[in-house]
Amino acid sequence: MTLSTSVQVSRLQRFKAFSSSPWTVLGCLLIGGFLGWAIPDFSKSLAVVGTVYVDLLKMIVLPFMVSAVIFSLQKLFRDGGEAQLLGRMLVVFLVISVTAALLSAFGALVLKPGSDITPETRVALGNLVGADTDSSNINMAFRTIDEPPKSLTLQDVLASLIPSNIFASLANGETLKALVFALLFGFAIGQVPGRLADGLSQSLETVYHACQTLTRWVTLPVPFVLVCMTASQIANTGLEPLLNMLSFVLTFLAVSAVLLLLSIVILSLRSGCTFKKTLNSMREAFILGVATNNSATCMPAMVDGLVGHLRFSRSRVELLVPLSVSLLRTGAIAYFVCGTLFVAALYGRPLSAWEILLVAGVSVISGFASTGMAGILTISLVGTVCGYLGLPFEAAFILFVAVDPICAMARTSVTVIGACAAVALVCP
Repeated sequence: MTLSTSVQVSRLQRFKAFSSSPWTVLGCLLIGGFLGWAIPDFSKSLAVVGTVYVDLLKMIVLPFMVSAVIFSLQKLFRDGGEAQLLGRMLVVFLVISVTAALLSAFGALVLKPGSDITPETRVALGNLVGADTDSSNINMAFRTIDEPPKSLTLQDVLASLIPSNIFASLANGETLKALVFALLFGFAIGQVPGRLADGLSQSLETVYHACQTLTRWVTLPVPFVLVCMTASQIANTGLEPLLNMLSFVLTFLAVSAVLLLLSIVILSLRSGCTFKKTLNSMREAFILGVATNNSATCMPAMVDGLVGHLRFSRSRVELLVPLSVSLLRTGAIAYFVCGTLFVAALYGRPLSAWEILLVAGVSVISGFASTGMAGILTISLVGTVCGYLGLPFEAAFILFVAVDPICAMARTSVTVIGACAAVALVCP
């Protein structure tokens, strides 16, 4: 390596460290928020930057996931121990999901979002859902919208699992269907003799490393993308919904911080690394989660952090990361619990211990059902949980939509880092 090349690599490493620093992220969010508030018309035009950036990452995700899962399953069957690993994975996923739901319920009960809303705030919330401010609080704040979000049925879940045409699923970006295909194909390849499967294995490994290289290139402009995305979101929604829903947003952010801290502690204990080193290893995956609100786009960074920094087994990590991202929706579970308890407090509905446990249990099931969902689709599942308590969530639906740009950042980061912690627990 020449001196000039060495200097360029050093500069690139320093820039990557700067762009993934928490202070850089905070500064970009503040700058973007100020731009969205000060010059909203210009900031709205910046939304295209975020759209193009997320599309670039999605372009990489599916070939990365398919190649990693098939290659890892083939190697897993060749090495043996696949039944024990998959059984351990199911237990870990269930325990983490239940723990996240119970911790979220405890946090929401302690912080009590929605219970101390003033009459003025209720008037503002009523305005947001389109009610008349001259009428009573109940009529004003809680009006059923014309088209309530559709409830998810078992038939919908099953239909979202099996691809009728894998090429169409890949073209449409249907991550879950592609994952099911990769799992089935990987299991089948594991039964093929090694002399026949080695050629495909080498090709898949080449695709995998090429996707990792592309991801490193695409993550370089993250600070600029963060500014543009934050500015466009604030310009579109304004600050009023955030201020009026402040108690819910702060509660969810506090719960998310606790879950993130717990995940980092688990990673540190399982890897034997210091807390600081573990924190640094997850920095790139965390930043991508905050910037893109798409946990699937974080998979290459997750693999790099777990294997390159924390030294977990590559073959196990490459198999478990796509599974954990797709099936373990820790951030969504926490969101469902906090959202349901907020709606209950908003309506003044007291909850018994049994009802709180019911909310936690239904949130876990809804979390598994939220695989492949984002944005409004994820919000609509809060209505499924509220339905078990007889709460009319449809009236508050638009309120959650208004503040979702901020909640989605926390929701995605918790899902990403929580998935890494699950992989660490599953890996021997």
